[in-house]
Amino acid sequence: MPGYEKTIGTLLVGIVFNTFLYGLVMFQFAAYWRTKFNDPLPIKLMVLFLFLVDNVHSISVIYMLWEYCVTNFDNPAILTVALWPYTFTPIATALAAVVTQIFLGYRVYRLTKSAVLYGIILAIAIPACILGLVCGIRAWIIEVLVKLIVLNTLVTAWLALQVGTDLFITGTLTLVLLKSRTGFHKTDSVLYRLIRGAIQTGLFAGIFSLGDLATFLRYPDTNLYGMFAIPIGRIYTNTLLDTLLARDELRDKLSGTVEMDSTKPQDLSEVRWAAKPRTQGTTSSKTGSTTIELAEVEVRREVLVFNDDDTHTHPDDSSLKKGRPMDSDV
Repeated sequence: MPGYEKTIGTLLVGIVFNTFLYGLVMFQFAAYWRTKFNDPLPIKLMVLFLFLVDNVHSISVIYMLWEYCVTNFDNPAILTVALWPYTFTPIATALAAVVTQIFLGYRVYRLTKSAVLYGIILAIAIPACILGLVCGIRAWIIEVLVKLIVLNTLVTAWLALQVGTDLFITGTLTLVLLKSRTGFHKTDSVLYRLIRGAIQTGLFAGIFSLGDLATFLRYPDTNLYGMFAIPIGRIYTNTLLDTLLARDELRDKLSGTVEMDSTKPQDLSEVRWAAKPRTQGTTSSKTGSTTIELAEVEVRREVLVFNDDDTHTHPDDSSLKKGRPMDSDV
């Protein structure tokens, strides 16, 4: 029967890609719990919540594909019905998005100390989540795919707010991190890694959300929009878990030799080093840069403090007096 490429075909592509992302985030979940981060309870509950949402949604869409392709193999009329895993997709996406956006919004607050910016993020993210939940519930009630066109206005408002929130968070994080560059090679490499993560946050989720919106409005009688809609939740989860898991990598980058670019102004008030005999530290000069090797060097900038447990944000300065490097919470 002609037309399967725009119904089962596109749905199959979306589910296969979602399953790939599902395997990736399951690995990230396992890595998070294995690493045993000293995160506060709200962060752990947030990770557990996303774990449950991802499992329920990813398993349910595989079941949906089975229903379409196997159970109803000789019943083409089933393709006009939106099975419950399909209508659950907006709900799962909205929940994953709002959790990730609130978490990243809190990071913006920690970096900027601006309650106004955090309030703006919440003011956009929460209504977007509510609209997504309403879209899912309404679609669940309607069931027939071609009748979902009545949700055009709701879907447009939901995805527009969701993309707007992502872009606002991405832009804010990028600007704040760019302004925080110090000229120290290791410190700036950490900042560039964070900037890359911030851009990825808005880029991939935004592309899929816009693809979902465009295909839903243009081809409402097909499953083209499902190809974009189904994986969005996993993209948000991947973003959040990557942010949490990157802390060890960034902490490792900050240890060891500190390289300063002499062509850029340095804020030496933000560099500390432990008192050691002169023989344990050496200084060498290079063209255009200076390398300082000390027994213990700590680059302290508030922008690099990313432990979500406030009780560990400011380590005791006594660690320097004892000749021990301080535990930088990244």
